[in-house]
Amino acid sequence: MTGSGIHLPMQSIEAQHLAELVEQFLELLRDTEIGEDAALNRLTPVVYPEDADASAEFADATSADLLDRRAADARVVQAGLVALGEGPDAPQQELSLAGSEVDPWLRTLASLRLVIASRLGIEADPSPDPDDPRLGVYEWLGYRLDLLVDAADELDGV
Repeated sequence: MTGSGIHLPMQSIEAQHLAELVEQFLELLRDTEIGEDAALNRLTPVVYPEDADASAEFADATSADLLDRRAADARVVQAGLVALGEGPDAPQQELSLAGSEVDPWLRTLASLRLVIASRLGIEADPSPDPDDPRLGVYEWLGYRLDLLVDAADELDGV
């Protein structure tokens, strides 16, 4: 993506919560082996569902690199949130992303949603427990992701 970047309002409390989620995500990537956690497995999907051997071979060759790239993207988000936290101590601030930061943000928010969806059991049954507090986080990440996609589309249209 090119251009001068995008600017989105973000409440300070949102930035704090997102920073905590990103830190937890990085811990998941760092401390969990593939196969140990369904959420991590969802970040490395099976590419040949009809051929277990080919899927395992592909996963062996690509999963570590894929997860490393997800961690690098998450660190871009983490750095942006740190920079936001260094701004004025106001309830609402402006998140400024360079064009090169937009894709890592999009991928990280989508990855966070995948992890939470896995925790909620949102796969075949898209109706999680409405009283589960993680559902609100899942929906909020979707809202933030939608705002970011709209802003990225505007950036591309300039």
